[in-house]
Amino acid sequence: MAWPFSKRTAEPAQVPQRAEPEFRESSIPKIARRRTIAPGSRGRRYYDGGGSDRHTTGWTKTPLTADEIIDRNQAVLVARSREQAANNDYLKSFIRNCDLNVVGPKGIILSAQAKDESGTLDAAANEALQAWWRKWSLGKNCDIKGRRSFRMLCKAAIKTAAKDGEFMFREIRGRAAPMGYALQTIDPQRCPVDYNVDNLKNGRFIRQGIEFTREGRAVAYWFRSKSHSQYTATEHRLERVPADQIIHGFIEEIEGQRRGIPWAATSLWRLNQLHEFEKAALVNARMGASVGGFLEWDQGEGPAIDEGDSEDYEETFLEPEAGVFQELAPGLRHKSFDSRYPSGEFTPFHKAMLRGAGAGMGVAYVNFANDLEGVNFSSIRQGVLNEREHWMDLQEWLIETLVDRAYQAALEIALLKGIVTNGKIRLRAERVAKYRNVLWQPRRWAWVDPTKDISAEVTAMERMLTSPSEIIRKSGRDPTAVWQAFAADIEAMKQANIPENIIMATLFKNGGPIAPRPAPPKKKEGIPDDETD
Repeated sequence: MAWPFSKRTAEPAQVPQRAEPEFRESSIPKIARRRTIAPGSRGRRYYDGGGSDRHTTGWTKTPLTADEIIDRNQAVLVARSREQAANNDYLKSFIRNCDLNVVGPKGIILSAQAKDESGTLDAAANEALQAWWRKWSLGKNCDIKGRRSFRMLCKAAIKTAAKDGEFMFREIRGRAAPMGYALQTIDPQRCPVDYNVDNLKNGRFIRQGIEFTREGRAVAYWFRSKSHSQYTATEHRLERVPADQIIHGFIEEIEGQRRGIPWAATSLWRLNQLHEFEKAALVNARMGASVGGFLEWDQGEGPAIDEGDSEDYEETFLEPEAGVFQELAPGLRHKSFDSRYPSGEFTPFHKAMLRGAGAGMGVAYVNFANDLEGVNFSSIRQGVLNEREHWMDLQEWLIETLVDRAYQAALEIALLKGIVTNGKIRLRAERVAKYRNVLWQPRRWAWVDPTKDISAEVTAMERMLTSPSEIIRKSGRDPTAVWQAFAADIEAMKQANIPENIIMATLFKNGGPIAPRPAPPKKKEGIPDDETD
């Protein structure tokens, strides 16, 4: 490498200069290069919902945990849901629909399925189990207060869940229960949602009134000691109840959710605004129907009123009479009052609000709003079928959360006490695993189009796509009970000396529910296959 300065002289050494490169114009036409970032696109998000501008002011940007959502909103939502359930006809209708469609008039029916070692149903054991369950389900046995049957307790659970978002029962075992096991209803708000404690022994903690292990399993519930007291933060006396004594039912909508929220949570604001809107429209319409107008004196006319005579002054009124035109005094004029509201836009707005509220609660608008105007058969059928899927999902949730748990807990105690009997046999406790096998039959609904729906079910059965028992269950009945009723009817007809062919013709079409197909005619000798009689 040549140094720029020589070691002998201070003058700079001569550095060879590089030749400048020669540039030539290319024959290829120049094209403007595309910029990597379009003007004004910096900060733009792919999703419109993730943008921040004047249209999204006030829209939250920070995700909240389930505990934060419950802590901030649950008590307020429950208070407003209870108020609307008492004053709003539509929310009251929704809660009534939950009661009628999830539990129904007959409740959730037990079908015992105890089987022998050969796999056949043990009829005697199943009869004993069902007899015992009917007895336990009476109000004097299943309710610790001795008032409500198990069907009514299920109704209370579903209505409380719809209104408050959750239900709670305490299981009572021992001598306090008439048959060794009973249920006690608890107002969920007795478990304070604002009671949170950290750093308990062995890593335990309390969230929203429930004590959990380090892994998140509930071990105890904390309740205000007096159920009739106000739900205020000044009451510090709490009672600790082990979690294995509490049946806590709620639908988990957020991962990590520990308490329920009202089922109408997303519809409460709309329902309340609609309720106030209806009241304002009603008051306005009432004023328009009541006020006929005003009477006004011209300037300088009318009675003179001194300051001391103001109390004795009487206003002038017109009392209308059919077919009569009244004459006004000189100087007196009539000013009409015409209130045209509510007008034509009231009904469309009303329907739009109710459609949104019904969608949030998972019910069909025609049932929720009791509006069948302009509904055709196809649309109402599709809406009803979608809604029934929602009701069946809630039925399974109630069975898993409350009904089956109560049965399994009551069964263990009843077998130990030796009270499961049908008068002939007494079931033994060591075979409890055999008696746990049951089916629960919740309510079902009538077919929307009975002729077509029943014909479709029969066709599916003939093609082995379903079974007779499944068709019976879809109607909300127990197949065993239906077959026993048929057998009893046939036996009663036989004892009345009715010929068997008449019995079969009366009960079944063509001798049975599925008439045998006629055998194909036999081929005659010497005749081709396609030339039979």
